Amino acid sequence: MQSDLNKPLGKDQKSKPSPTSKKPAKPHKWLAGFAVAAILAGTSYAAFVKDPLQKMALIEIKPDVVNVDKTTTADTDVPSIQSSGQNAEQNPQSQTDIIGNQAGNSGGQINTVTTPNGLKVTTITPDQNATNNPVILNPPNRKGQDSRLAHLPDPTIIENTPSGRLPIYGQNGQRAFDIYARPWSGARGVRIAILVGGLGLSQTGSNYAIENLPEDITLGFAGNGNSIQRWMQTARREGHEIILQVPLEPFDYPNNNPGRGTLVTANDPVSNIKSLHDAMGRITNYTGISNFMGGRFLSAPESFEPIMRDIAKRGVMFFDDGSSAQSLAETFSRTLGIPFAAGDIILDGKQDKAAILQKLDDLERVARRNGQAIGVASAFPESVDAIAQWSEEAKARGIEIVGISALATDPERR
Repeated sequence: MQSDLNKPLGKDQKSKPSPTSKKPAKPHKWLAGFAVAAILAGTSYAAFVKDPLQKMALIEIKPDVVNVDKTTTADTDVPSIQSSGQNAEQNPQSQTDIIGNQAGNSGGQINTVTTPNGLKVTTITPDQNATNNPVILNPPNRKGQDSRLAHLPDPTIIENTPSGRLPIYGQNGQRAFDIYARPWSGARGVRIAILVGGLGLSQTGSNYAIENLPEDITLGFAGNGNSIQRWMQTARREGHEIILQVPLEPFDYPNNNPGRGTLVTANDPVSNIKSLHDAMGRITNYTGISNFMGGRFLSAPESFEPIMRDIAKRGVMFFDDGSSAQSLAETFSRTLGIPFAAGDIILDGKQDKAAILQKLDDLERVARRNGQAIGVASAFPESVDAIAQWSEEAKARGIEIVGISALATDPERR
């Protein structure tokens, strides 16, 4: 509430000296009062700016941040909010709060809107006239995303194309590889990442995996799956890092067919890049691209190189699931400066829980020898049950389960 400077102060104010009084106010008392006011103001400011990391954890201040409270079931994201003022006029239920101090120099405006379909949307817009208040800005290569916004794409790293919203480097070098990564401790202990892929191919399997796997397990979504944007939002709300699996031509294609949208060596680069973008545009919030099958495509340099050159512009990693010994993914990643990781062990070649647990023990031995290891599995019930059980036991043995991005070789970290 703004103060009326012309309004008389309350009755508690001390009355002014009488004009007939011969006892003037002493200068040293005025100075003492000013000092007390300065100390109080300094204390309030220090309390406001104290521990900026905690402030950043609580809220991120940037233009038009959108926070949706109600879970969406649509296959697409919530439409962007163009203007806080427009929403306030269209919806009488909107309310506005001001971030700032009592002097009237606000740091920003929060506008909460309830849309006609029941969604509660909050936009946060900085005050361009604010000069005295500190403003918390996101560092250009921050790791992780505010958990309240984890299911929403970051607009600073999105390119709108005919194929949909594709990841791209931000103006200050921001990358999806960093922003959507699952944070980890940074400790130098034994680390293991596990990718459970194929989500979106089966509604039952996707739901079972998301409900039963610990949040530190990375989930892979098939680029030609169904309702994958909705499944992505659910997985991100649960804390998972995610990978997009793009269908690539295997050696025995078409007898073994990854499905619609498969990139094949018989197609020209323009057609394959179009198929890549179509897959990438169906989902957001992933840290990297991975092959779904693809033995032949991964080993064909004339077909694979244009794809990797496009990925190099996207600020994402490439994850090779390790299924093809002839893969050129690491070579191209190293040459083009793409963050890269590769699977060490396929965990569920045999669909039997005991056999999968044995493979997980093998993965642990590799990790203890090398310091880290990556396992790959599909979203079968036996795989999910074994991984969920083993990962909890592994934590008790001092192993840290991390997202795949934490184990990737990143040229920008050198």
